[in-house]
Amino acid sequence: MGATRETGSDAPGEARFLARLALLAVLGSLLVLVLALGEGGLMVLGAGLLGVVLCAAGVWWFVAHRGLLRVIGALLVFLAPAGVVVLFAYQGLWLTALILVLCWGVALTCARAALRRSRPERPQVATAAARPDRPVLIMNPKSGGGKVGRFGLVERAEELGARVILLDPGAPADVAELARRAVADGADLLGVAGGDGTQALVAAVAADHDLPFLVISAGTRNHLAMDLGLDRDDPSRCLDALTDGEELRIDLGDVSGRAFVNTVSFGVYADVVQRPEYRDDKAGTALSLMPDLLVGEGVRRLDSLVDGAPLADQQALLVSNNPYFSPDEISGTGRRPRLDDGELGVLGIRVEDAAQAADLAVRGSQSTGLTVLSAHRVEVTVSGPAEADGPSEVAEDAGADGPSEAAEDAEADGSAEEPGTSGAVEIPVAVDGEALRMPIPVVCTLRPGALRVLVPRDRPGVVAPPPAIDWRRILDLAFGRTVRTAPR
Repeated sequence: MGATRETGSDAPGEARFLARLALLAVLGSLLVLVLALGEGGLMVLGAGLLGVVLCAAGVWWFVAHRGLLRVIGALLVFLAPAGVVVLFAYQGLWLTALILVLCWGVALTCARAALRRSRPERPQVATAAARPDRPVLIMNPKSGGGKVGRFGLVERAEELGARVILLDPGAPADVAELARRAVADGADLLGVAGGDGTQALVAAVAADHDLPFLVISAGTRNHLAMDLGLDRDDPSRCLDALTDGEELRIDLGDVSGRAFVNTVSFGVYADVVQRPEYRDDKAGTALSLMPDLLVGEGVRRLDSLVDGAPLADQQALLVSNNPYFSPDEISGTGRRPRLDDGELGVLGIRVEDAAQAADLAVRGSQSTGLTVLSAHRVEVTVSGPAEADGPSEVAEDAGADGPSEAAEDAEADGSAEEPGTSGAVEIPVAVDGEALRMPIPVVCTLRPGALRVLVPRDRPGVVAPPPAIDWRRILDLAFGRTVRTAPR
């Protein structure tokens, strides 16, 4: 972990001021509650908490059950928050509730600002990059609903001197083999305009030959492009890197010999996206399967070894190439603050009833149903029934970190897996937007700094994610005490 460093008494005055404002806002909320005790202050807290608990229980019943319980769950999801609002209005407590929300909003905003100023993020080192002489770009015309054609990426790339390999959606091709042939023909840069699954396949070839890699945000969600700070609204701006670029060294994930740039997911979500019908009816397929996957007989659970330590009986497991900013953000909007820390992010979920669902909703990352770790090696097996040699399905939007164009990419680039032939027990795995099956144990590791990424100097999406709230550090900052922190 390295030596610690000290901050606190020498913390910037602005950080200390913001920490004190955060504590004042917390005290203000407590004062509001004390003053409102006789006028329903405790009712505000109790009703708000009850609303969250009932809503979470409703979500669980809706997702994990069928029939009457699903109907009751759906009603709770809508009626619980509506009932809280009606109660506040009827009892005249809406003003107290509003002040409490504002106080906590100010407290959290000031606390994050204080932490950011007291310990600024270490910027990822970018080095000057020479203009490539023979860049080769692989483009999938179907990705992102046709962004390649809509933004004129082929014409723009060729104007800048790149050779473009345009995939034919009607004739699946092996994009990794195309990339290797381009290297053999003298390419000094490889790039992809397509989904994250295709990005990963070509990135692996670039890393193997120590060539720079260009990410063009022509996919549906473009999670890698987002975390690199690239413009996801106008993918043509990514091509500016060919003439005015700089280079970043980032980590490349490996899952049982296959490269990944974002995430690998196991368990419930990976099971759902294996189904062929998921592509055309995502919500309906998920609702149909979830009860059997969550509480049905013979439910499969995941066992894993995280740097040798056991993590047992998980319903879902997410392994990411570097940790996401917050374990509470497992949707497509979550971001990784860095891609070069050399660690996997690990997120395990186990929720088996409405009470655990409520606990997760109230306590978030502190809940017993959510395990948050970082590691260098994760080995995944199963503790329930598993199938041998099941067919491989490639489903659209199979990415654990949010929807992507996995199906259309697989159709165009031939990255779909063939059915197993070894007789080994296989489990569903979603890798960077593609639904696959892999023999157990499935091993996830990192290749630190393996990938050279060429990016434009002007990257509008570069943002510093807010730090996680640590109230002990806020107290230390506010009162000038010494804080010992690990280096970043």
